[in-house]
Amino acid sequence: METFLHKAKIAAAVIGTMGAGEKNRLLGQMADALESDISRIVQANEQDMKYAKNNNLSSAMIDRLGLDESRIKAMANSIREIAALKEPVGRVLDGWQVESGLSIQKVSIPIGVIGIIYESRPNVTSDTAALCFKSSNVCVLKGGKEAQHSNQVIADILQEVLVKNNLPKEIISLLPDASREGVAQLIKMDKYVDLIIPRGGEGLIRYVSENATVPVVKHDKGLCHVYIDEDACLDKARNIVLNAKCRRTGICNAMETLLVDIAVAPLVLPEYLEAFKVYETELRGCERTRSFIDIAEASDEDFDTEYLDNILSIKVVDGVEGAIEHISKYGSGHSESIVTENYTTGEKFLNAIDAACVYINASTQFTDGGEFGFGAEVGISTNKLHARGPMGINDLTTYKYKIYGNGQTRA
Repeated sequence: METFLHKAKIAAAVIGTMGAGEKNRLLGQMADALESDISRIVQANEQDMKYAKNNNLSSAMIDRLGLDESRIKAMANSIREIAALKEPVGRVLDGWQVESGLSIQKVSIPIGVIGIIYESRPNVTSDTAALCFKSSNVCVLKGGKEAQHSNQVIADILQEVLVKNNLPKEIISLLPDASREGVAQLIKMDKYVDLIIPRGGEGLIRYVSENATVPVVKHDKGLCHVYIDEDACLDKARNIVLNAKCRRTGICNAMETLLVDIAVAPLVLPEYLEAFKVYETELRGCERTRSFIDIAEASDEDFDTEYLDNILSIKVVDGVEGAIEHISKYGSGHSESIVTENYTTGEKFLNAIDAACVYINASTQFTDGGEFGFGAEVGISTNKLHARGPMGINDLTTYKYKIYGNGQTRA
């Protein structure tokens, strides 16, 4: 492990000196290489899909795991979008001159070696590799065992581009020891690794946060809410609610709890009951919800659960204050939304909710690096430091001060 990470650290010095044009050229080659090897990737993914079905993985996880021609082309296009973004390294963030005559510049630089631990979705391999490459960072990737064949082939294809261009393959690499023990080693290698980004289940996040000596930016659970206010446009609300839950149920920005103002609950809940039947969504509700529609009872545990499945909790609340109170208790700081035509109520919600992304009149499923114009994201941070929300290339940089003098000495 130490030998491997030492090579990664050396590779960080190589990519740290590469110019924007060279990086963009290589990203273009990586995108082309993925498209040229679609059949190779699909064959590897078929092995992972077989494993998933034999081990009875959930339908949501299987959906995240699967790759076909269209998804692989989307992965390639994501790399091209990342290449087209403005160069994140070397930006002068601020500059000034002090009384001594020194000129000071605050300049963006890469973080260095970034370890990324993730589960299930093999497109994360190419997305995070491209984001790290664009921001002049080395990435050490540790995917889940359910996607090991897909991840390996994708990483191999990207590394082949590096080697053809006489660059160290360690710039993009998979963790050689993908066991729990390997992860335990990685997160304590602060001599070589500058940042760990875990994205996955609560157990993984908790383990890494409690045991790492390397700084951690968490991609924590997405216990997302949509609140339907008494002043909502009900047609707009219905479309947002169905999209937030049913577009894709197994992703972190999917709504897990629907909050409904008591003023409109008798009107909207029966309609939602019928609408969710079409999607075969399992509904669980509080006592007041169940007084309007016949569904299973929701417990406190349900309101505290990120289902990542076609299950939805519903709670009737007393106005926006009730919604804010519920989210403050159960929210995970990921994404929250209010549907209302009342400007004052909407602003109150936006300002009061402590989450990375807070929406008015839109689905929570827009919390995504691509949708935010980042090309992709390396994770959706629920931290407050140093990054929050979808992490793009600018969030994979830090800064240093460059000070220009002319012989000054301090008295």
